[in-house]
Amino acid sequence: MERHGLGLVQAIKDFHKFDGVLREFFGAGADGLETKFLQNIIDLKQQKKAIDNWIIIKDQELAKVFLESFADEDKKAIIGAVLDTSLIIADILSVCNVPQTSGYRKINQLIDSGLLISNGYEIAHDGKKIKKYESIFDNVKMDIEKNVVVVKVQLKKTSIQESVVLQVISN
Repeated sequence: MERHGLGLVQAIKDFHKFDGVLREFFGAGADGLETKFLQNIIDLKQQKKAIDNWIIIKDQELAKVFLESFADEDKKAIIGAVLDTSLIIADILSVCNVPQTSGYRKINQLIDSGLLISNGYEIAHDGKKIKKYESIFDNVKMDIEKNVVVVKVQLKKTSIQESVVLQVISN
């Protein structure tokens, strides 16, 4: 997943820098370049037309992240626990009945791969802020078509609204 020392989450966070450089050199032509780059990763036309926020993941490395995450029972339970509500890590582990050590490792893997994102805070009894996490999607469909894994993801509306990447390419 990490190429050139940059993971998916960091690449998404730093997309505005990439966008700024492209706009400096190419002006409005940056939109076309960004769309062309991202067409190899996701199907943007599907996202633009659909009102229910479905996108098709074309990149097989990214599709593999989804497959591996749902193949692991603990990761699947973790994702399921935060589909409808944001939870702190301790609550996720409790709800999923996952051992603490492996649970923290698996949650961190899901965060690093971009499937879980931070969404607000909970205040602990000692006054400390503790991050809450949620899934970036509402639903996932996985199919095999002509020996190619096709992953379709229904993104949460907030994921689309807060994504610099999707905002730039959907305009």
